[in-house]
Amino acid sequence: MKKLEFNIDINANAQKVWNTMLGADTYKQWVSVSWPGSKFEGKWEQGESLRFEGEQGGGTKAVLDECRPYEYLIARHVAIINGDGSEDTTSEVAKGWIGTTESYTFTEQNGKTALRVELNTAPEWAGMFEEGWPNALQELKRICES
Repeated sequence: MKKLEFNIDINANAQKVWNTMLGADTYKQWVSVSWPGSKFEGKWEQGESLRFEGEQGGGTKAVLDECRPYEYLIARHVAIINGDGSEDTTSEVAKGWIGTTESYTFTEQNGKTALRVELNTAPEWAGMFEEGWPNALQELKRICES
């Protein structure tokens, strides 16, 4: 696994950043700059599963191993989702993806939030994240601060 980290300071409190980052409509807005058409289904609550899907219908399934609102969450990817909506845990692609984790840490001070995104992923997926996350976080910042 390769560890990646992305950081951004946002001039908004942690609750606003959390709600903007994880709200169904605002999620689509900020994530679309890097991954157009992306959306999620599920609840951002500990123990829940989330399905992340793109324009073409494929995507990933993750379980929230820990969720402390406005502070921290960690998602562990457990399957890929095929274009027909079925889940795959056995193909070589799935085996390379399963186990990827992403965590978000929200640290508020004086009404401003430092957001840290950490990913542990297979090296073959790192480029997608290294290219996409900086732009997506800049859009999240723009939305939160407007």
